[in-house]
Amino acid sequence: MAATKSQGKAFSLFMVGLTTAAAGIAYLSSGSGVAALIVGLIVVAISFGFFLSIKSQEGKVPDAPQPLVLKLAGIVAALGGWMIVLLGMHMTATVSGRMTAAIVGIAVSLFGILFLLPAAANKNAIWKA
Repeated sequence: MAATKSQGKAFSLFMVGLTTAAAGIAYLSSGSGVAALIVGLIVVAISFGFFLSIKSQEGKVPDAPQPLVLKLAGIVAALGGWMIVLLGMHMTATVSGRMTAAIVGIAVSLFGILFLLPAAANKNAIWKA
């Protein structure tokens, strides 16, 4: 995912710190869990420092505004699909009705995530500049 070696090192450090902090949260009741949490948070803070230090090395990104209506439509479709699933589970008592609501809701969410949101992001993509 990283474009340069310094970005890769900073990202790797971030992932190690995040994993250590998560392990510390999981074992928070023990002394080693508290130590892991503290060390993990310190490593995450150091990685943020590395991220900020390499930010100045990046060039200017051609970033034109994305179409707001298409982004909103994608977000509404993605969240609306999950609302269909949640409401369908409570409104029907039969298994077939719940399964139909779940399939329709997931289809609406996937349409928003896989078609509408990428279309909004690709209108003014960096590689088209």
